[in-house]
Amino acid sequence: MTVSEKRKLRKEQKSIEREEARATAKLDRIKPATNAAFNALFALLSFVCLFPVFYVIMISVSSEESIRTHGYALWPETFSSAAYQFLWNERGTISHALLISVIVTVVGTIIGVLLTTSMGYVLSRPQYRLRGFFNWVVFIPMIFNGGMVANYVVVANMLHLNDTIWCLILPLAVSSFNVIICKTFFRTTIPDSIIESAKIDGASQLTIFGRIVIPISKPVFATIGLFLTFGYWNDWFQSSLYISKNNLVSLQALLNNMMKNLDYIANNPSAGLSLQQYRNSMPSESVRMAIAVIIVIPIACAYPFFQKYFISGLTIGAVKG
Repeated sequence: MTVSEKRKLRKEQKSIEREEARATAKLDRIKPATNAAFNALFALLSFVCLFPVFYVIMISVSSEESIRTHGYALWPETFSSAAYQFLWNERGTISHALLISVIVTVVGTIIGVLLTTSMGYVLSRPQYRLRGFFNWVVFIPMIFNGGMVANYVVVANMLHLNDTIWCLILPLAVSSFNVIICKTFFRTTIPDSIIESAKIDGASQLTIFGRIVIPISKPVFATIGLFLTFGYWNDWFQSSLYISKNNLVSLQALLNNMMKNLDYIANNPSAGLSLQQYRNSMPSESVRMAIAVIIVIPIACAYPFFQKYFISGLTIGAVKG
């Protein structure tokens, strides 16, 4: 092949590459109308998410007279801080329930992250002989559940954890979904060559996990921690199922009890009033919404700082385009 023919061939190849690049750019380009439609859709979804929060806040600052006269309103006829004043007077009950929720969330998240990530790492190693068996052990509960009765029998009758703080922590510490996420992350992110090199240098599996795997797996640790934090903070069912002592009721369970029956707080007054005086002074409707706002605010303030990890957790194991 002559020099001129080689030049002509290179020009043709470059021309083909340019055509392919233009075709790809044309396919990737979003039309202005499509872009406007997506913006409108996202704006609508944002409104749908934010409107209930704003509505609850407005009800929480409405006066009882306004609620009785006009019902729930987006902009109340008369504003009042009676609900929040009432909760401030009940700060002993609210603060104790908040403390229980914080303890359960912190301790449960730490235990859950350690158990979930260690299980996921073990199942991601192809050299582990029982990997196939335990994969089924983790996968089957995602399809079939023992049910509430079986859970209650194990937690309350066999382990005797009812009316202890551990019944709020241990049942939610590990989930099959989180284990699968960790397994997929470790399998696709941690090269086998690194593990083999560490083994050759004499490192144990615990040393490999602590000094090699954890430092390069911070996204999955943060993601699982975020999932567990949301789960523990928003959980009220475990408390209603296993707890009968008032001093172990979480903030979410307290809200659920108030939603079902405000006599829960009326029967446990801390303002020094008689029971009838207490019930008469209670702003029942706005209090429900006020305590909902108190529960939502901490997790809503924390979420923006962990949003990128939440998104990365949703895309772990996805196929790259």
